[in-house]
Amino acid sequence: MNGTQGSSVESEHEAKRPCTRTWSHDRSEPAEGDSVAVSVIMPMYNASDWLDECLQAILEQDFPGRMELSVYDDGSTDNSRELIEGWRQRFEDRGVSLVISGHNASSPRGVGFAKNQAVCQSSGRFLCFQDADDVMRPQRVRLQYEAAALNPTAIVGCKVCRVPEGSTERYTRWINSLSPEQLLTQVFTSHGPTVVMPTWFCSRRWFQNVGAFNEGGKGVPEDLLFFYQSLRCGGVLLRVEECLLVYRYHPHAATHSVLEHTIWDLRVLFLQERVLSRWDSFTVWSAGKQGRRLFRSLSPENQEKVKAFCDVDENKIQKGFYTYEESKVRVASELNIDDKLYIIYRHIGRTAGSEYKI
Repeated sequence: MNGTQGSSVESEHEAKRPCTRTWSHDRSEPAEGDSVAVSVIMPMYNASDWLDECLQAILEQDFPGRMELSVYDDGSTDNSRELIEGWRQRFEDRGVSLVISGHNASSPRGVGFAKNQAVCQSSGRFLCFQDADDVMRPQRVRLQYEAAALNPTAIVGCKVCRVPEGSTERYTRWINSLSPEQLLTQVFTSHGPTVVMPTWFCSRRWFQNVGAFNEGGKGVPEDLLFFYQSLRCGGVLLRVEECLLVYRYHPHAATHSVLEHTIWDLRVLFLQERVLSRWDSFTVWSAGKQGRRLFRSLSPENQEKVKAFCDVDENKIQKGFYTYEESKVRVASELNIDDKLYIIYRHIGRTAGSEYKI
């Protein structure tokens, strides 16, 4: 699939947002002393197995300002709604407002829809996104609030602790080990946001500026689409260097509904938009499966900019030449120059080089 075909990924999932509150950042906000400082935004769908632990952790926050919990039930069929209503008095006793709404339709509307509704009904100047199956550490809201208050255009994340212990070990290590620079540079290579969605914290004003989550429903990476749009708007990426969230892995998580090729298509589109469109030419590192896949995913215009495929695979070097499958490529000539082997290809009337380092 080339880049132009992949561009349909976002448009085919567009949906109307029935939220009654406008997303305009011109909406007046209450004076700081009279308003909720932080709204914890929690979409909910059949979360009864985890809710007690999640809610208790919210009540144990050491944040000194005013908080509220805004929950939107996306048509749960278990007793999640009843369970969370049972916590109302405990939240009120701790001075934390509890706002609950939802729908009873036969099927869920999706995570993006539920998050937008929870934001709409909330009133905090800052938004702390919380999945109902995760557990926040006591200092989470306080530390992320401090970071976001100093960086009003940032998505602020944190390090995570994964449960069950040892699940997705490589992914967890990647989440926690990215440098501040890599939070930005690896947005083109990761399988999702470099600041992972369950840890997000941002100002309401910035959320409104970016423009809410896509509501396409199941299979749509609403977090990645919002993440890219935030970067387009000039947003900043930050991570608090402490583990502030217990991030639960289980087979029913909504993230499992997003297909790998959907993420790939969106990544390539963003790469072309933000980087390749500004280059006159470039070399693709890897003449293997991923390099060929990237080339096929590019728009025709960007395919024309590819001047070489570069690789260090000894098997390819020993073969002496490499044919790009599913293309009209034929070897035109082969040259040995110093310590490098250059294989020159003629591709649809033009010449491109494939460089193998020896």
